[in-house]
Amino acid sequence: MPAASLRAMASYMKAELARRRWRRASPSAVVDWRKLILAVVVATTTLAVLLAGALPHIPATKLPSASISYVTDHSATAAAAPLTPSLPLPLLPRYPVTSLVATPRLSPSPSEASGFSLSSSDPAVSSPLDSTPLENFTAEGGDSEEDSRIRSVRSSRSKRPLSSLSPDEALAYAKSEIERSPLVSDDPELHAPLFRNVSVFKRSYELMENILKVYIYKDGEKPIFHRPARKGIYASEGWFMKLIEENRQFVVKNPRRAHLFYLPYSSRQLQEALYVPDSHNIRPLSLFLRDYVNTIAAKYPFWNRTHGSDHFLVACHDWGPYITTAHDELRKNTIKALCNADTAEGIFIQGKDVSLPETTIRTLRRPLKDVGGKPISQRSILAFYAGQMHGRVRPILLKYWGGKDEDMKIYGPLPARVSRVMSYIQHMKSSKFCICPMGYEVNSPRIVEAIYYECVPVIIADNFVPPFDEVLDWSSFSVIVAEKHIPDLKNILQKISPGQYMYLQSNVKKLQKHFLWHAKPVKYDLFHMILHSVWFSRLNHIQMQH
Repeated sequence: MPAASLRAMASYMKAELARRRWRRASPSAVVDWRKLILAVVVATTTLAVLLAGALPHIPATKLPSASISYVTDHSATAAAAPLTPSLPLPLLPRYPVTSLVATPRLSPSPSEASGFSLSSSDPAVSSPLDSTPLENFTAEGGDSEEDSRIRSVRSSRSKRPLSSLSPDEALAYAKSEIERSPLVSDDPELHAPLFRNVSVFKRSYELMENILKVYIYKDGEKPIFHRPARKGIYASEGWFMKLIEENRQFVVKNPRRAHLFYLPYSSRQLQEALYVPDSHNIRPLSLFLRDYVNTIAAKYPFWNRTHGSDHFLVACHDWGPYITTAHDELRKNTIKALCNADTAEGIFIQGKDVSLPETTIRTLRRPLKDVGGKPISQRSILAFYAGQMHGRVRPILLKYWGGKDEDMKIYGPLPARVSRVMSYIQHMKSSKFCICPMGYEVNSPRIVEAIYYECVPVIIADNFVPPFDEVLDWSSFSVIVAEKHIPDLKNILQKISPGQYMYLQSNVKKLQKHFLWHAKPVKYDLFHMILHSVWFSRLNHIQMQH
């Protein structure tokens, strides 16, 4: 064999021996790759489980499916789907009454400050919006002066404007926000002792300003519709109608954007147009209203969608509740803002319907004329009442106190000999307590008159729900006396100490701004308080389904 071939073969054998030695020394020669991969997978899974247990869970910010159930009375509708009970928005319980007169609170207790949290075990409370602050949304441009108060905060994904939410989504968002209202400790615009829960009220009011849209039906002819009567003792319904129809912040022309639908009729005008004097028959008024509701239910899809539970009316006439009875859904489901807020009749539903203040307006151009009163040191009369003697309570009041006691100025119609010396209004401005007994119905314009003249109202009307009772704590600025305790009225009032009276009267003065009408509505005034109570009721009776 040639020498060159021998050298080549020797080189090949050396190389082969070197490769074999390298393979024996390599780890891959002794490792089972299948076992190695399995071990890596097990280790990775274990680490992930440990990390998941150690780190806090951050829920995804996601809107609900926007499916909302409306709590209605299903005896009024033949084919309504069954609903689970709705959990109301947080309200503080009434303060315990240990005597005929509730002892006024001098400062909120710790339980009141935290009384608005809801039970997390109820499925109606849970919401996927819990991690979504209001600042993540922006208000609809051009609808409100409050738009500038809403700041847009960019997230890692995107920002969602409030105007992009459907009405059901917006209501679900608002309800979840109110359920976890931030604590309000010192707000210069809101006097906390006046409210059941000032934190809940403030948050709800803010959301109303930024979200609420109302559609007003154009149907209906004057004078019953769209013609507000703004003078006299039934002026509340007329003032509200005028101001809501002029409003540009809350009212929308597109009904599909609305959260509430307003039935723009006047119970006062309805009575004047259709009631036959001395007939004692209001059935024609009820039938007229029934036919109107049936007309809009046939013409538009909105009534039938919720059986009327997102519609509302505002009626201050004594007959306001009774003329709704010919239409079952109107009576049972619609939010009724009524001056005649009598729970004994079975028409006004406390918690759903709204107690409307009865305001007497004497001068249209000066609705705030005579508002104000004398200081406590110049209020020499313990208690005052003058008025007609109709109803069951007033004759009893006159029987026990009319002309019987110098401290108790209790009259029928104010005698001319008395009014020449001191007018009706001056009597109220000079009295510590103003007696507000029911007449034919439970409501009385004297309640608001007492507030206007800074006199502590004494309400005598069993089964009466005071105005805005869902948000206001009436024990902090009024005295409520049962009808059966009229014979002991003076003793009840005298048991209120000077310090307690100063507290009550001071709160009446601070409450006053919430009961005033303005030609151009201002924040927290009577127009906004009525609208807020309707809004609050609407939220209270929706159920979020996720």
